[in-house]
Amino acid sequence: MDILSSKANGILTIEFNRLERKNAITTVMYQAMADAIRDAEQDASVRAILITGKPEIFTAGNDLDDFLKTAKPADGAAFTDRPVFQFMRALSGSSKPVVAAVSGAAIGIGTTLLMHCDLVYAADTAKFSVPFAQLGLCPEFGSSLLMTQAAGHARAAEKLMLGEPFLAQEAYDMGIVSKVLPAADVLAYAQGQAAKLAALPATSVRNTKRLMKAGRNSEVQAVIETEGQLFGQMLLAPEAKEAFTAFFEKRKPDFSQFN
Repeated sequence: MDILSSKANGILTIEFNRLERKNAITTVMYQAMADAIRDAEQDASVRAILITGKPEIFTAGNDLDDFLKTAKPADGAAFTDRPVFQFMRALSGSSKPVVAAVSGAAIGIGTTLLMHCDLVYAADTAKFSVPFAQLGLCPEFGSSLLMTQAAGHARAAEKLMLGEPFLAQEAYDMGIVSKVLPAADVLAYAQGQAAKLAALPATSVRNTKRLMKAGRNSEVQAVIETEGQLFGQMLLAPEAKEAFTAFFEKRKPDFSQFN
């Protein structure tokens, strides 16, 4: 299975398990993760959630073949009803603490989803990027707000507008990562932190998280909605078509024809 999920000792672990495709995420994988988090939300035995990938890579982001095939759902469903939105709504809305362990690359939504986790532990070899502008798209799922709030406008603009990769230490400096660790230690450390959360009074942890998010929750949700609508429009625009065509043809895109 491309997503492995298991419950043990009060922790739901969700693991990307598609290493042959660099853990690129498909619609089916998003649905599996959304269902797992929603199930955990109703399961009193689950007191913390851990998201991880493989030692070689966290996730390469969306599987572009799958992503483009489902850009216009055959059943006419709204763009914002797609499984990726279900997953991100479940993640951002979870009342339970979410821990992430990141090794290797976290590309696109692989970086975006971390901004909705509570504790993020990264290998010193981890690499992050949000290359949406390079693909003729815009930021997604609140990242235009969350990254700016965490890192300030200048640093967020550099990452979101240029889309260039950045390393774990810079992600830590920007407030995206909680701690940087040797690659061999990341998963065990994150598991230990999740175990600590699971051992604490569940109501105390959930209420602390709720209070921390309360002041900006409505703002984040409004930005997610705005980004989602704009992203859906841009996905079907000529610039994105050129970007994706160039990607599959293994050439540099030419945006000079567009204003």
